Amino acid sequence: MAVDGLRAFDADNHYYEALDAFTRHIEPAFAKRCMQWAQVDGRTRLLVGGKVNRFLPNPTFSALARPGALEQYFRGEVGGPVVNLFGELAPPRDEYQNRDARLAVMEELGLDGAFFFPTLGVGMERALKDDLPAARAAFRAFNRWLDEDWGFAYQNRIFAAPYLSLSDPAAAVTELRWALERGARILVMRAGPVLTAKGLTSPGDRDFDEFWALAAESGIVCAYHGGDDVYAELIGWWGESAETEAFRMTPLRSLLTPTGIADTFAALLAQGTLARNPGLRFAAIETGSDWVPPLFRSLKKSFAQNPQAWPEDPRETFRRHVWVSPFHENDLSELKRLIGADRMLMGSDWPHVEGLAEPLSFTNDLEKAGFDEAEISLVMGENAKVLIGV
Repeated sequence: MAVDGLRAFDADNHYYEALDAFTRHIEPAFAKRCMQWAQVDGRTRLLVGGKVNRFLPNPTFSALARPGALEQYFRGEVGGPVVNLFGELAPPRDEYQNRDARLAVMEELGLDGAFFFPTLGVGMERALKDDLPAARAAFRAFNRWLDEDWGFAYQNRIFAAPYLSLSDPAAAVTELRWALERGARILVMRAGPVLTAKGLTSPGDRDFDEFWALAAESGIVCAYHGGDDVYAELIGWWGESAETEAFRMTPLRSLLTPTGIADTFAALLAQGTLARNPGLRFAAIETGSDWVPPLFRSLKKSFAQNPQAWPEDPRETFRRHVWVSPFHENDLSELKRLIGADRMLMGSDWPHVEGLAEPLSFTNDLEKAGFDEAEISLVMGENAKVLIGV
């Protein structure tokens, strides 16, 4: 609930997708190549590309744990099998799938607004990696459902992010133009190398220049959100299953957990994308911030060794272009030292189990990390408001 009159703007909220999120607007030619629902061994299962998809254990969202049920687990304060920590499961609440009901709950939580991201959707691009045209069709359908059910700037408080796949640069430009025409203020994509018809390609490749130029010119926020990215393939190199399934973590898998977020920004910096497009603005959401210190150490060393290769210290370029939403268990004071309080975003992950049940409780973590009142105000909402243009 709201604390001492404090209001916030949450950089990481989620909806639970409707059953027809990927099928309501699917083009008929792609219907059987994308998402379908089927009864398998007495259970309703999601088929993606004709295969049972296990990214989420219950993609129908028929029974859900309460928001923040695993907060202590992710803080490292409790342990044991995750399924034993969920508590009692319940049917989805109206606010998980209805924007007007959600606005009422946001008021109770003290939120003036929020960025909204997929729950199921962040795991679907990799699931269709062997059929890129189908993947693009699936997300075209998804984005039209999203616009219809949530809106890209509903009442200037709910800012749902359309999902953009860069697997075909020209198609990505077309989809971005469509989203901008519908009022989108933030988009979401996955970090890591881009899988195109040519194979894996850096997002800093010149092939994507038209897309980045349009994003820069429009001022839309480009968010990289945690999900099932191409780096998950690396897990298989260590004898673990490369198939991602939420809350199914072996000790080795939890220690490896490779992520492409640091390498993505390294590529965008080193290959000149940010220098060529000074208007680009990025947000790193639900990727934590533990990747920032080693990236900054590498950037500092690279600049010292090859100053002629950089137009300026790349850490300064990063600070100008990138906003980071840390996990509540990260080293917040270290992140502030590196990028400044004015580039940090509070993201509660509400209503997911690994997030915060009360978004405003993040102020406790900021106070413990030594943030003053003005800095807390920036992180809890002012930065996100400026970023999104509220």
